[in-house]
Amino acid sequence: MALGPESAPAPATERVVISVDAMGGDHGPAAVVAGLVESLGQHPRMDAILHGDEAVLRPLIARHPEHASRITLRHAERVVKMEDKPAQVMRHGQGTSMFSTIDAVKDDEAAAAVSCGNTGALMAVSMLRLRKLPGLSRPAIASLFPTPTPGKMNVMLDMGADVKAEPTDLLQFAFMGASYARNGLAIARPRVGLLNVGTEEHKGRAELHEAHALLGRHAEAGSFDYVGFVEGTDILSDRVDVIVTDGFTGNVALKAIEGTARLVGDLLRQTLTSTLLAKLGALLARGALRRLQMRIDPRRVNGGVFLGLNGTVVKSHGSADATGVAAAIGLAYQLAQVRFLERLAARVASAEAAGQDAGQVGAEMAGTGGNPSE
Repeated sequence: MALGPESAPAPATERVVISVDAMGGDHGPAAVVAGLVESLGQHPRMDAILHGDEAVLRPLIARHPEHASRITLRHAERVVKMEDKPAQVMRHGQGTSMFSTIDAVKDDEAAAAVSCGNTGALMAVSMLRLRKLPGLSRPAIASLFPTPTPGKMNVMLDMGADVKAEPTDLLQFAFMGASYARNGLAIARPRVGLLNVGTEEHKGRAELHEAHALLGRHAEAGSFDYVGFVEGTDILSDRVDVIVTDGFTGNVALKAIEGTARLVGDLLRQTLTSTLLAKLGALLARGALRRLQMRIDPRRVNGGVFLGLNGTVVKSHGSADATGVAAAIGLAYQLAQVRFLERLAARVASAEAAGQDAGQVGAEMAGTGGNPSE
């Protein structure tokens, strides 16, 4: 991930510590440790606190003596399971590797946290232990999507932190998403779009029309260009840099895109091995096919960032292998390195001021019988 124009990187001699939950993934601690080791090899200034069952983790770490001194093991007896309900984890989750991972950020021992565990529980624990940034209504999960332009990624939020979003929430999402694009993806003036069922002005729910007006009115305060409504086909396009939506829609879109990518990959493999001639063609094109695979491989853009908390938290896919875990840890490292949280807090404050202005305008329009979407 490139460093953005607003970035204030940590000094070159400063170590960046990442807190990692070793116990939450589908593939177990071995995949997490392998991903952590891969990421440590890529980032010489990074250290890690690894949380989980010491009896399980210590032998895995011992296999990599070249990095063992950079890993601090933090024993946690209990594990948050995928089927655990967030409310139960909030009440009874003390002593789990997830709690321990987030607490390391809360106590300023680590600059960011990474977990492959239960998304709802991780968000609940993160909000409980880190709290929201002042002025924020609700946090959001931001994910990255590939585009036709090599090296360019689009940011989309919310991806499932909350299924609902009010117009002022969508305005805050726009400010946070634009800050992420600026500082994380080196896009000086991000183009922000609001996801809708069409690009026409008359389409969509009333709250989307209200959010549409808010984003247009406050784009300059957020230092982004508002392109208006965008459709699902724009998520992977070059038309926009940041896509704003509610968590229900965003999560459905994310899973649909991931499923489509897997289906295309499976069909391509079936086709290229169906006949002798097809196998020969695949052999001749293997270099190009390998490059294509790397560009669309979801493991290499793994990691949803929890935006709006008093700490940086990256949620890795539960099914992530070592490559995916390494990508999520690398993302956490990059965000910590550019001091992204400080930049985001400033943007949230700007969004709060814009939202207050929007509320006053809305009240005035309601008193005169006006329509806030006009």
